[in-house]
Amino acid sequence: MFVVVEAGGVFLTSLFERNVCISLSSASSLFSSCRRSMEDSSSQVEMMLSYDMKDGDVENEVRHHQDHKSSYKAYVAQRFGRTPRNLCLIAATVVIAFTTGFLTGYLVHRNKGSAAAPLVQIEEPVARETGAAPLMDWDNVTDLLAQKLTTKQFESTFSEFASVDHRAGSPGDEALRGKVLKKFNEYGMNPWTDEYFVRVQDPPASGSNKVVFNGRTYHPKGFLSYSVNGTVTGAVVYAQYGDEADLNQLQDKNNLNIDLSGRVVLVKSGKISFAEKVANAARRNASAVLIFPGSTDGSFGRETQLFGHVHLGSGDPYTPGFPSFNHTQFPPVQSSGLPSIVAQTISINTANDILRQLQGPSSPTQWRDVLRLGGEKDVITVEVNNVLSEKRINNVFGVIKGFVDSDRYVIIGARRDAWGPGFAASTVGTSVLVELARSISHMVKNDGFKPRRSLVFASWSAGEYGNVGATEWLEGYLSSLSMKAFSYIDLDGVVTGQSNFKVAASPLLHTLIGSTIKGVSALNKDANLLSQVAGNWESSVLEPLKLDSAAYPFLAFSGIPSVSFRLTSDELGYQYFGTLLDTREKLNTVTQNSVAQLTRVAAQFAGHIALRLVHDHLLRMDLGRYEKIIRNHVAHINVKVNSIKMMQPQLLPKTLTVQWLISAYSAFNRASRSLTADIQNSDLEDIKMCRSINDRIIMVERNFLSPFVSPRESPFRHVLLGSGPHTLEGLYNHLNAMRNNDPNVDVDAFRDQFALATWTIQGCANSLAVPHLPL
Repeated sequence: MFVVVEAGGVFLTSLFERNVCISLSSASSLFSSCRRSMEDSSSQVEMMLSYDMKDGDVENEVRHHQDHKSSYKAYVAQRFGRTPRNLCLIAATVVIAFTTGFLTGYLVHRNKGSAAAPLVQIEEPVARETGAAPLMDWDNVTDLLAQKLTTKQFESTFSEFASVDHRAGSPGDEALRGKVLKKFNEYGMNPWTDEYFVRVQDPPASGSNKVVFNGRTYHPKGFLSYSVNGTVTGAVVYAQYGDEADLNQLQDKNNLNIDLSGRVVLVKSGKISFAEKVANAARRNASAVLIFPGSTDGSFGRETQLFGHVHLGSGDPYTPGFPSFNHTQFPPVQSSGLPSIVAQTISINTANDILRQLQGPSSPTQWRDVLRLGGEKDVITVEVNNVLSEKRINNVFGVIKGFVDSDRYVIIGARRDAWGPGFAASTVGTSVLVELARSISHMVKNDGFKPRRSLVFASWSAGEYGNVGATEWLEGYLSSLSMKAFSYIDLDGVVTGQSNFKVAASPLLHTLIGSTIKGVSALNKDANLLSQVAGNWESSVLEPLKLDSAAYPFLAFSGIPSVSFRLTSDELGYQYFGTLLDTREKLNTVTQNSVAQLTRVAAQFAGHIALRLVHDHLLRMDLGRYEKIIRNHVAHINVKVNSIKMMQPQLLPKTLTVQWLISAYSAFNRASRSLTADIQNSDLEDIKMCRSINDRIIMVERNFLSPFVSPRESPFRHVLLGSGPHTLEGLYNHLNAMRNNDPNVDVDAFRDQFALATWTIQGCANSLAVPHLPL
């Protein structure tokens, strides 16, 4: 008798001929042969039908197939007679085979289910749900972290990662990459690297750029990457920091009334980025920008050179919106953030030589550092001959896997390259990155800490050229990051002083930040960070996220809630950034020899934020913060529109109304309140429910990215925190320009952007209101 049994996913074949039992392997082979024969016959029929067979041919083929099956059954009946003895053997065989198959299948399935999940890299994450991870008491988590982060360990890490020369793509950068990779391997983080080929500007290979004024030629050694090359001659004008307020003051028709067209604008560093200074001047038709150090510190060298970039954006500007993978053919486009004018840095001595000889109108009383602003006869020539070069860079990653939602992760990142020693710019941040990786991995392996979600540690390259490494990674994996990465913590420049504490972050994280500064000890271990804050902590600590921060593209380009922070002493920033003086000695000076102690404080703050986000069942993100921001924007736009309609009705069409924008805000308000109620009523032990709620929270930031603008033209698409005419701030500025009778105002463009911004907010409300099905 031929018996085929399928049980527990295991196929067993037994063949009995009277009293003879054929071996299992032989039976399996026979079963396979018979099955293949039957499948082949069926396949032949299907193939013949596909060739439009005649009806008679089909009938003959089917009849032949049925005859074959009938003869096969007759053969079996004849060969294996239905005697009582055979029937008993059949029944016994069925019972034994079924039981064996069921138990084997169960054991195989059980072993597969308990096997450790393979390492999941970021581009293809897979969740591993093992039930609710045991929740370690939060106080125990923070105590463990505090025990493992020590000043002695930071001193050792500083020594290991300090480097005199580690510009992006250089041998020094590659050496540091290898060290980070080795550390992540030692900690069992299964690290990997991503390689990119990016184009950047470097100073002239031979000779230098030049500045000529009143017959004297200067040869600065510093440079600004991505400047326009060429020679420009024009009258110089001093503009303090070169921000909007300073330039508007120069152009004020009721006061100075200086026309900046064709002028060479001389500004000092500080307040805003180099790229913003150049972009501001270019919008006013200036021909060039010269930037000198804004330091008033006597210890700052008078011949100290400045290095930086002037790309009003991030990433490789020659592949905007695309990752710079090797051999990938992209269209020949450039970032809209590349400057249209020449830009160059000069030393303090060179700037003083120029400022002393300036004529023209007197400077405003609050600009006490100069007497004259410069006249039409103060002609200066600027020559820039930077070289475009390709560099191979590598980002390094390591991961600590979560125990519930392993495919959801917080990213902690720091750049490792610098123009020179870059101790505050990169060494401190890289040390914090490595020490947090060591501490948390040890907590998981040795102390029983089980994060619900994963932590990804990233070491970026080419940060000094405009966060190139980080942005290229975002561009390369944007689609997979959209629902996986729920926060980014930036470790660049976290220690530049000791008297102030500043944080720039997504509003979703503000409440979490407030609770964290209460729980992190300050330099004086008897007090917390909050004790260093005078008055309201939000007004004293929170500041806008800057364009040159590595956290900015994560937030405004990718829609990932991000945070950047710093312990500082100077409101204008650390004066040694972008110079060859950024050394341990200089940082010791501004921190009173407390670098290691302050670095430990910074590491604890970053660690608390990261651990809280992977520890709790639900993400600690406050939707109410965005509700207030949208309400304020809508109110200001409404007032401005009504003002223009009343005073200058010819500027806006009668059909334009703010009602739809108000309705979109109301919809978002209702949806955020509904989600807040769901959070309050949620069952924390229901893994799928928590995952669904967390996914709705994660999508809030991403849904604020306008889907109606090009990443090449407006890469920072966030309508609330991005930059460009598509943002609510851009709409308000456009209305201001209308009110001031700006001839460049485009009413049709304003109406388009107004409608698209309204729908972006409405779309965010719609997405927030609809629960996402758990995957």
